[in-house]
Amino acid sequence: MKIITGNPGTGKHTIAEILAKKMKLELVDINKVAIKEKIFERKKGSLEVDVKKLKKVLDKLPSKNVLLVGHLAPYVVSRKKVEAAIVLRRSPYELERVYKKRKYSNNKMIENLGSEILGITYYDTIKKLGHDKTFQIDTTKKSVGNITKKIESLFLKGNAKVDRIDWIALVLKNRDLQRFFSY
Repeated sequence: MKIITGNPGTGKHTIAEILAKKMKLELVDINKVAIKEKIFERKKGSLEVDVKKLKKVLDKLPSKNVLLVGHLAPYVVSRKKVEAAIVLRRSPYELERVYKKRKYSNNKMIENLGSEILGITYYDTIKKLGHDKTFQIDTTKKSVGNITKKIESLFLKGNAKVDRIDWIALVLKNRDLQRFFSY
């Protein structure tokens, strides 16, 4: 199983759809599975997924020729089934614009931006799946084509130059800590 994960707005679904077609993989969207299986609750305009139930459903998937996409991926898959996990990352300054366009509430925006800046999804994916299976790619100001090629190379050959990302240093340099972490 191959995984594409990351915070909302990083390009997960766009990239996954292209890769699935290009590599002839079955695309499994975690959000759609949760909705189809009715293992969620609506709270404050978003879906709260029952991660334990979702994991049981996804455990039934084959481990070959599947591309799993969604921000919950590191929390709902077994390490033994995963070949590689790509964590898409994006500048918090770009994400802020995306979230405003999507009309996220201020709390939802701050929560997701903080998570991206601190690299929570990347950290959690490494913790769950290991350094050897986890790679991060910066999608900031990059074309979908270039990102797709990079991930395809990583999936097929196991090698690609992955990105070193440190948003906290950028935010501190710009003196914007309070902008992104003000509750």
